[in-house]
Amino acid sequence: MTEAPASPLWAPSPERAAASNTARFAREAARRSGRTLDDFPALHAWSIEDREGFWDLVWDFCGIIGEKGEGVLENGDAMPGARFFPNASLNYAENLLRRRGSDDALVFRGEDKAEARLSFDELRALVSRISQALEAAGVGEGDRVAAMMPNRPETIAFLLAVASLGAIWSSCSPDFGERGVLDRFGQIEPKVFVTVDGYWYAGKRIEIASKLKPIVDQLPTVAKTVVVPYLGAADEVAGGLKNAVSLDGFLEGFEAKEPTFKPMPFSAPLYILFSSGTTGVPKCIVHSAGGSLLQLVKEHVLHADVREGDRVFYFTTCGWMMWNWLVAGLAAGATLLLFDGSPFHPSPNVLFDFADAEGMTFFGTSAKWIDGVKKQALRPRDTHSLETVRAMASTGSPLADASFDWVYEAVKTDIQLASISGGTDICSCFVLGNPMQAVWRGEIQGPGLGLAVATLDDDGEPMARGKGELSCVKAFPAMPIGFWNDPDGEKYHAAYFDRFPNVWVHGDFAEWTEHGGMIIHGRSDATLNPGGVRIGTAEIYAQVEKMEEILEALCIGQDFDGDVRVVLFVRLKEGVVLDDDLIKRAKTKIREGASPRHVPAKIVAVSDIPRTKSGKIVELAVREVVHGRPVKNKEALANPEALDLFADLEALKG
Repeated sequence: MTEAPASPLWAPSPERAAASNTARFAREAARRSGRTLDDFPALHAWSIEDREGFWDLVWDFCGIIGEKGEGVLENGDAMPGARFFPNASLNYAENLLRRRGSDDALVFRGEDKAEARLSFDELRALVSRISQALEAAGVGEGDRVAAMMPNRPETIAFLLAVASLGAIWSSCSPDFGERGVLDRFGQIEPKVFVTVDGYWYAGKRIEIASKLKPIVDQLPTVAKTVVVPYLGAADEVAGGLKNAVSLDGFLEGFEAKEPTFKPMPFSAPLYILFSSGTTGVPKCIVHSAGGSLLQLVKEHVLHADVREGDRVFYFTTCGWMMWNWLVAGLAAGATLLLFDGSPFHPSPNVLFDFADAEGMTFFGTSAKWIDGVKKQALRPRDTHSLETVRAMASTGSPLADASFDWVYEAVKTDIQLASISGGTDICSCFVLGNPMQAVWRGEIQGPGLGLAVATLDDDGEPMARGKGELSCVKAFPAMPIGFWNDPDGEKYHAAYFDRFPNVWVHGDFAEWTEHGGMIIHGRSDATLNPGGVRIGTAEIYAQVEKMEEILEALCIGQDFDGDVRVVLFVRLKEGVVLDDDLIKRAKTKIREGASPRHVPAKIVAVSDIPRTKSGKIVELAVREVVHGRPVKNKEALANPEALDLFADLEALKG
């Protein structure tokens, strides 16, 4: 294995750390608890030892609007079953619309094709009009509104209007196929469907009218479809759909007024998010208004150090939980910077251009994007100011060591690089950054406050060192309410709590570092077991994706000759051939950078690698194809045709 670095890549100055929201929170926590909480580990320890005190302070410190009620935690030892703020009431939208005035609330760019801005007052006015129109369409408490939308300002306004009524929101992006949309929204029976007349991607105009008609026709509960303009054809598209109207038509006759916000119980449903669906029909994961609000505001304020007036960006689509994460930045008083389209169009610098033009303070993206711009040899520190950017976050897959290096060498030296990890299951993070601690190469900075994160061995015992199951051993507010259409909770329990009693098992393979940080080694259900030794796929990717010839990789375990052998698929740079020399160099890289156990028995070149709509490679689906088993829901993939490349490969028969 490579040696651990002797010094961090970045550390906050004492002044910067002391001025952070997290340090201010720690000082108030110390005053309330009577404990010394001088550093982040001490603060985290208190936050899980006294969950009532911690979450009560989060409510007050972050200025949650609502009635807290008596009691913070009921039945706190049960997982599932614990109830946070059991007597509280609040409205999610009211908390996100707290800021007023003429400053930017939302700034949108659709590649180089569209721009828009909404002030806080304009956003509030639009939410008011949409809320009135939805109510007139029969939407009320508990009803579902489903959206197939790009990351536009109108999408956020619709979400807030839905939440203001106590209704339930669910979304996906317009690049989803017909079956993928119906597999999701067909389960939750929406009353209103919100969509768009098309979108732009890589400079191309993408029309979706032909896809919308069968979708709308097969959603029988939809009483009204609203078509938002993007390509300038909303009226035309709406005219071809049943019970459909353009956004202008939907809002006609409703004048802006002060919005009303229906008080809802803390545990009332707010969002329905979906699992990737690559092994069957997607699971419908229901998140609560209070749990989502408290957890996401905590992450913005205490982990991302977002303050009022900051300008927060995350490259995401509306089919990924990071969109829900981004939207919650409004509750911290931030301006949200929205981008839709290809992050490489009209040039690979487009997101850095956006950062400079809009004074971005928090730059969120994916590990794959960082690797992509790194391989294009970009050096934004030489071409851009990036003066306002204080932090960069990365998620979607583990961030490779070389990508950590690239950020500090080619982007900015004085920047907090926060690799973060959580998921759709909790619509937030288990491990992420914090502004009080150093950034070490290849490591996530630490656990989320209020979350009793642990790595467990096969017997369910906590591990101080070594690789184990990423778990959470105490209940937390962002646990889902349950799954839709799972009345007895059987599917919900089986997904997270079956393996160890009263413990959330997340499905990631992880280990703690000597600095109190964490390394994620990939999904535990995709963990390789050659010779009975557990190996994380991310450890292999971290080595081969350093090689210029290899654009990306995907690794599986193939059942072969009574054991499991490691098979590595690689997508090569144009013009590169997978010859004996490249195979030998790749194996050497893996052997020296990881271990001999990680060296694949086979390396096979493929022209494409299948991934989900949010950009995650799908190891399990490829493993099924290699073993001749059907993949149940190809519609969940951005490029399902890529799976065909892995079927019946001659190279894997011997």
